[in-house]
Amino acid sequence: MPNLNRILTFEHESEHDLEHNSPLKTLFSVPKIYSAKGDLSKRWYVYFSYRNPKTGKLQRMQNVYGKTNKYNTKEDRLFILTVYKRNLLKLLKEGFNPFEDNRDLLAKRKVKEKRSKVEQKPEAVKSEEKDSTAPAMSIKEAFEFGLKLKEKLLSKTTKRAYENRINNFLKWVEDVHPEITRIDQLDRRLVTQFLNHVLDNTSARNRNNFRVDLSSLIQVLEDNDIVLSNFMKRIPVLKTIPQRNKTYTKEKQEEIYQYLENQDALLLLYIKFISYNFLRPIEVCRLKVGDIDLKNKVIKFKAKNSPLKTKIIPDLLIKDLPDLSQMNKSLSLFTPEQIGGEWETAVDNKRDYFSKRFKKVVKNPFGLGKDYGLYSFRHTYITKLYRALVKGSSPFEAKSKLMLITGHSSMSALQKYLRDIDAELPEDYSEHIK
Repeated sequence: MPNLNRILTFEHESEHDLEHNSPLKTLFSVPKIYSAKGDLSKRWYVYFSYRNPKTGKLQRMQNVYGKTNKYNTKEDRLFILTVYKRNLLKLLKEGFNPFEDNRDLLAKRKVKEKRSKVEQKPEAVKSEEKDSTAPAMSIKEAFEFGLKLKEKLLSKTTKRAYENRINNFLKWVEDVHPEITRIDQLDRRLVTQFLNHVLDNTSARNRNNFRVDLSSLIQVLEDNDIVLSNFMKRIPVLKTIPQRNKTYTKEKQEEIYQYLENQDALLLLYIKFISYNFLRPIEVCRLKVGDIDLKNKVIKFKAKNSPLKTKIIPDLLIKDLPDLSQMNKSLSLFTPEQIGGEWETAVDNKRDYFSKRFKKVVKNPFGLGKDYGLYSFRHTYITKLYRALVKGSSPFEAKSKLMLITGHSSMSALQKYLRDIDAELPEDYSEHIK
């Protein structure tokens, strides 16, 4: 019996959505995507239910994985799952039934396709032949096509990063290889040359970011039969040494706080959201007045690994907050001049503004190097909290409590983070090496 999963995975005729077929709607649920809240370490899939002919009840069917979990970016996984979801809905509406033998339906489908090709008018055949020999898309047209398919799966920031990297690549091709204009002329050798150019002028990390974005777009082009294969997969990722902000000492952190109480109270409150609520600087910049619920002592925000996250607001931070009850809920919580106000600019610009303000007000007077920044306060307070928790419990218990507070998506992610910031230190081992 042909397996519905197998038919779906290799089905490539889902370019157009079918109209809803109401008589069939009661037989199955609309397929949905499970994305594990963005956790790439877990398996993503499409799931649905179909009415069991014996019980008459909707029954959960086997998850559809296909090739989804071979991809290592959220965008790629969402793209292929969206295709699977659309294909699955199309197959179900055509009558495919996971409780029955679908061979007859599959055979009729193939006969219908053959008959459709045979019955084509000569003009249509000629037109098709003409299309098959038509010039390939330009590189720019192909990338614009790929980005258009992906854009609904991307945030504004990610889309802007794609556009910037595409434009840089197109400009380089135009300057260095003006004879290369069509997408079918693009190959591994040319893109490797470009990536080496990026590496020479910037960093291995930036080169890898270009590689990821270009590969993601070319994969879309492969999936839509615009290029034969994604040659980017054969270009290796370069090993990089990650850079991170250092943790402040207790003395330095207290000194900075005391200094800011007199010099810049607004910047100090911004830093306390990073320190006490363990938010990232960009997450603080996204906050609106309405995101702060002082009655229930919670804060809601868009996090790195989740579209909406809720955390408690510790009393330590609440006592420093002004009265927000009379303010418009749609106002930005932080602006350059005040708490609660209009600030119409991109969130990246807001983050950059506070980074520059911190550099001017704190880093320069204190002589702090590039290893210290706003992010350092998050590292500092997570380290402080973990070491306090672990004194009265086992490391696992301490990390379990800490994970609820910091908002890390998994224990492995938290453990890696703690290792990276050197939060876990052993006890004195002098007696063992005397």
